[in-house]
Amino acid sequence: MVDTQVNNPKSPKFAVKRYLTSIKEELRGKIVLDMPAGNGVTSEVLLELGSKVEAYDLFPEYFLLKDIECKKADINTGLPIENNHADYIICQEGIEHFNDQLKMFSEFNRVLKTGGKLIITTPSISNLAAKLSYTLFESEYFHKLMPPNEIDSVWFGDKTNKKIYYGHIFLIGMQKMRVIGRVSGFKISKIIFMRINKTALVLFPFWYPFIFLSSYFTYFKALRKNKSIDYDAKKKVYKEQLQINISPKVLLDRHTFVVFEKEFEMEHVYDHLLSISKPLNEIL
Repeated sequence: MVDTQVNNPKSPKFAVKRYLTSIKEELRGKIVLDMPAGNGVTSEVLLELGSKVEAYDLFPEYFLLKDIECKKADINTGLPIENNHADYIICQEGIEHFNDQLKMFSEFNRVLKTGGKLIITTPSISNLAAKLSYTLFESEYFHKLMPPNEIDSVWFGDKTNKKIYYGHIFLIGMQKMRVIGRVSGFKISKIIFMRINKTALVLFPFWYPFIFLSSYFTYFKALRKNKSIDYDAKKKVYKEQLQINISPKVLLDRHTFVVFEKEFEMEHVYDHLLSISKPLNEIL
């Protein structure tokens, strides 16, 4: 085992292993991309489950697993992978380091087969403790970290290739992740609960009634607007957002763990978005 954290119930690596083991029959013989692959712990789990693992990272020299080659890849310049290649992609603790998350989703769409799954884990800024921390300090953890800055948020780099690995500068909440996924041809297939945040649990009985009522108020108000857009289309989108907003699973989880499914190829996403958007002549 290249990383003992995979057996630590407090680690996201533990939750990822538990989920992957639960779907091992689906993964057997499938092409799974692990990116960023890090030290190789998830690649090792996938290999043991019988997947055809392909590992990629901006800094492949940190990859420890000997049975798999980790190839260098930079999401910003495009992945060295052919179209419709993979059945699964695992982006574990990676999205918060990518400065262009729309580019990331678009590239993942390109290399995934239609119906393929994209698994993302990232520190949650959607739980109640994180919401309070951002309100007070614009910081990820309540009274633990300074806001993102050029000292703490530049983790390491490669002087030769002028590549910097940024820390948690680009943290993303559930609603933003959902919409970037949708405009990149993905839909949420499943939200998985990892581990409860104790501060969020303390805040929950005080905040939840307000969140619940204000979310429903905003939902019904939004449905009355944009009357030129199909009502059922609006209801479907807004209801999905409402469910995320009032979900105890989202509000209490220390981490975010989402499984997306590729619904559309990128060339079809534009047509789909036009079908549910307001015509230009109504905006001008």
